[in-house]
Amino acid sequence: MNSLAQQLNETLQKESPNVYDMLSNLGKAIYFPKEGILSQSAEAKTKAKKFNATIGIATEGGQPMHLKLIQDTLSAYNPKDLYEYAPPGGKPELRNAWRAKMIKDNPSLANINFGSPIATNALTHGLSIVADLFADNGDAVVIPNKNWENYELTFGIRRGAEIVEYPLYNDNMRFNSAGLREALLAQKDKGKAIVVLNFPNNPTGYTPDAREGEEIVAAVRDAAEAGINVVAVTDDAYFGLFFEDSLQESLFSKLAKVHPRVLAVKVDGATKEEYVWGFRVGFITYASDSAATLAALEQKTIGIIRATISSGPHPSQTFVLHALQSPDFDQQKDEKFHIMKGRANRVKSLLDSGRYGDTWEYYPFNSGYFMCLKLTRVSAEAVRQHLLEQYGIGTIALGETDLRVAFSCIEEENLEELFDTIHKAVTEVAAAKQV
Repeated sequence: MNSLAQQLNETLQKESPNVYDMLSNLGKAIYFPKEGILSQSAEAKTKAKKFNATIGIATEGGQPMHLKLIQDTLSAYNPKDLYEYAPPGGKPELRNAWRAKMIKDNPSLANINFGSPIATNALTHGLSIVADLFADNGDAVVIPNKNWENYELTFGIRRGAEIVEYPLYNDNMRFNSAGLREALLAQKDKGKAIVVLNFPNNPTGYTPDAREGEEIVAAVRDAAEAGINVVAVTDDAYFGLFFEDSLQESLFSKLAKVHPRVLAVKVDGATKEEYVWGFRVGFITYASDSAATLAALEQKTIGIIRATISSGPHPSQTFVLHALQSPDFDQQKDEKFHIMKGRANRVKSLLDSGRYGDTWEYYPFNSGYFMCLKLTRVSAEAVRQHLLEQYGIGTIALGETDLRVAFSCIEEENLEELFDTIHKAVTEVAAAKQV
């Protein structure tokens, strides 16, 4: 094993032995090279005042070389903030700005010791880093049965982990904390579990309330007290889009101090929060009372980044930083929030109006981009195809009964027509089935 990896491992064994035990074989082996091209280039950037012949970019006139036709479309930005490589951990100013935003949005983080957010190529990349660092063949990844299908690819297919599902809702159509607890405690023989908590949930648009949040934290604590090392990951892709009386903060801060056997990891980003999906800017953040543990995890994380994508895109990091620093940011974001809230409220008023009879039920939703119908008489796939072929309307079928509708991309004035047409399609498919 490389000596740098061994040093990081020794630090974790000393400072946070439970975190060391959570690492995958790859997580134990990975490191960021301190004496490689990037570190030597960084040193030269501060000391090579005459000529800097290190890193592989081209320069001209004291600036990164670039094509005028590209720069003309980006003239508001300095070439040095666009064309140079961003550091593997991300643009330092952006990392600081995102950390400040995290505390502003999650006031309870002010009393939590957590590291500097590390920039990722959006949230999927952040989750992939979690999988690489912590998931080995056969390790349990605990998620609800209403989940984003990419978890299977990221943790199951790529890393060979075992996906363990529990029902998202209990009999009272609230978050099934008892099911979560049972799924975690079932991993006692393995001594380790990765739990992914995605709120607002994709596909249902559900976020627990404060009481349910405490129950979730208690379930994780119970697993830790039973001797299970828990990597507790908050997938906060749709953070901030809370339209009703639900949790208004990420569970990251509560999980950060719940138990020494719990490592809290926050995966979030500008992708959905700031409506910049194509920019691919996300972050991964760790919590620990040990500064040495945070430093070791950061080195291993940027080692994974260096070994896969080398570094994220500099222009989009610059664009996001510019937005966060703008005095208009909060106002413009609030405007978009109210548009999204208006759409969610309109959907709920339509569904509660009684106009659709017993055609379907709907899963509780209060946040995010989506909601899910539970069809009672016909298959979701049959309805999806009928909507697409007969009416030019796209929806997502999940399993036999569930139809996901993204109200995020439908203007509020069009929602009535959308759901009326879905109802019509369900009725037509049901009638055809009886013929």
